[in-house]
Amino acid sequence: MRLYLLISLGFILSCSSVKKTDAQIGNQLLKDVEVLSSDAYEGRKTGTKGAEMARTYIESRFKEIGLKTLPSLANYEMPFAFKDNKGAAIQGKNLIAYVEGKTENAIVISAHYDHIGIINNEIYNGADDNASGIATLLKIAAYYAKNKPDHTLIFAAFDAEEMGLRGAQAFVAKSPISIDRIKLNINMDMVSHNNKGELYACGTFKYPQLKPYVFSENTKIKIRLGHDDPKLGSDDWTNQSDHSAFNKKDIPFIYFGVEDHKDYHKATDEFKNINAPFFINASDVILEITKRLDNKLYLKAIIKEKKTID
Repeated sequence: MRLYLLISLGFILSCSSVKKTDAQIGNQLLKDVEVLSSDAYEGRKTGTKGAEMARTYIESRFKEIGLKTLPSLANYEMPFAFKDNKGAAIQGKNLIAYVEGKTENAIVISAHYDHIGIINNEIYNGADDNASGIATLLKIAAYYAKNKPDHTLIFAAFDAEEMGLRGAQAFVAKSPISIDRIKLNINMDMVSHNNKGELYACGTFKYPQLKPYVFSENTKIKIRLGHDDPKLGSDDWTNQSDHSAFNKKDIPFIYFGVEDHKDYHKATDEFKNINAPFFINASDVILEITKRLDNKLYLKAIIKEKKTID
């Protein structure tokens, strides 16, 4: 996540025409984290077998949900290449899907699926960082696959965040849709591990026009605005996850995350150590705010367009 510094595919739920209950949705959310952060995925480091397994799982979930693939991409995959800090060539792959909205204006909903792999024979499973973000992305995608959004929603599972935000940078550099269409980035990175009920939403310092929409009716989660003032130094998260690539193009963003905890970038960041009740509520809140941003920003654009015509 921030730059300081198998369980088999049989677990995938089969498609059903029956509407899922809240309990079933919560179970799927947790299952997605449990699968992606299992030892079989070997910490999902970019360029490894574990990362490939993670892609296979996420692609299968995209298909199960019913997400479309962009015409310029094959099987949701957007490959890119870069050199690591030792000069070695690394191949990464973003996974990109979408749900068509009422307008071509787009919101990119993102989370990175990679983690840091195996270090000194210990698997760094990255349950919170960032299987939790991917699971939340899948939950949001499942909702919008059945509920047409106002904006076209691009669902981006980025690779190589841990190696310097490489996947997000590759996406912005060669966006599979016109960059001018992207009106907002909603990024999720570590959203399942907090014992105080606090979920941070960063981005309103630079983009105060978003502030009126970033709140929740869920009393079990405390939405905190902050960690986005440049004066905070290392506590400013503006450039510490994938939303940074969008911000550098002056694309507004909201980044959801928790403060660092005892398991951050440690082998103990395992499924058993996430806070499941907090995570389920936090994912509900992120979906709630996403729905509000999608609708209100769309309506605001329509009103602005009408006034311009008048």
